[in-house]
Amino acid sequence: MKAFLLAAGHGTRLRPITDTLPKCLVPIRGTPLLSIWLRLCKQFDIDEVLINVHAHGAIVQDFLKQNADGVRARVVEEAHLLGSAGTLRHNRDWVATDDSFWVFYADVLCNTDLAGMLHMHRERKPAATLGVYEVSDPSRCGIVSTDDTGMIQQFVEKPTTPIGNLAFSGVMIGTQEMLNLIPSDIPADIGFHVLPRLTGRMLAFTIRDYLIDIGTMENYLIAQETWPGLS
Repeated sequence: MKAFLLAAGHGTRLRPITDTLPKCLVPIRGTPLLSIWLRLCKQFDIDEVLINVHAHGAIVQDFLKQNADGVRARVVEEAHLLGSAGTLRHNRDWVATDDSFWVFYADVLCNTDLAGMLHMHRERKPAATLGVYEVSDPSRCGIVSTDDTGMIQQFVEKPTTPIGNLAFSGVMIGTQEMLNLIPSDIPADIGFHVLPRLTGRMLAFTIRDYLIDIGTMENYLIAQETWPGLS
């Protein structure tokens, strides 16, 4: 199975660390975040990964030459940021023959049960399956509401008046149906421009394992103290 690993953000909130280092290579207890992602992919039989980058692309390329960990990794450099959904659309040919594929936000640190999430997706065959988790600051996240079956009935990105605290984790399974809904305007964002159009057709998989967005310095420092590692 294939996975998009979205890593093209500037990482401005992690400066000065990201002045010379791409966000996907920041160390978590001494291990680069990208290494953790590649190990997680290998653990769950994800054998091909496409990594989009914008700044410090050569550093990521050099890192992968020695640290791919058995996963075939392809780096795509974006001279102009396409947005999370724009990257999927631009590289659609890479998954043209795949019924489903993973999408990971590279600034998420997790040890999620991907097997359980994939099993649910294959059984119920939605247009997308979103990993969701409870957050304390819903106004900064993509917030979902679900029915009794786990089908997502509403998705609002960074709501001013949150409908709850169940948030999109940055871990999801996409399909060709989802790709068909990505607008042609660039940049295009998954949370703002795609997921709201999939309500009623995507599932929520609740993540109870460790998961934290390390995109802010506060969370990055928390991760240094709390990350339990991969099982």
